[in-house]
Amino acid sequence: MTRVAENKFTVIEGTEKLDFDLVHAWLSKDAYWSKGISRELVVKSFQNSLSFGVFHEELRLVGIARLVTDKATFSYLGDVFIDPEFRGQGVGKLLMNTISSHPDLQGLRRQMLATHDAHDLYAKYGYAELSRPDRLMEKLES
Repeated sequence: MTRVAENKFTVIEGTEKLDFDLVHAWLSKDAYWSKGISRELVVKSFQNSLSFGVFHEELRLVGIARLVTDKATFSYLGDVFIDPEFRGQGVGKLLMNTISSHPDLQGLRRQMLATHDAHDLYAKYGYAELSRPDRLMEKLES
């Protein structure tokens, strides 16, 4: 299990310490990509992913992220959210540094994500616009 501390913030891998009431509130009310998502779906998605929580002074949950991955060739980074009160304090960078150096994510052929407003942050970690968008498709369910 990964555990990385910097200043007053600690990134912990896993779901054991996640406050799912708070995670659900963030994702269902504040995150533009998942408005209205059910608590059950949030819990299931984090429990079946490589999940991370960022804690302030090891107590208060201030950030989250999860990766869907086979740990061999592919990962999809999703549900990255930092508590608005803690934005601009390096929490997102600490979280991304931890994810980028995670041993299960080294040597993957493709890592993907979707973002509306954080292109510059993710570019610092090697993410770029799709090289071949004509090859990707999606199936959306309501």
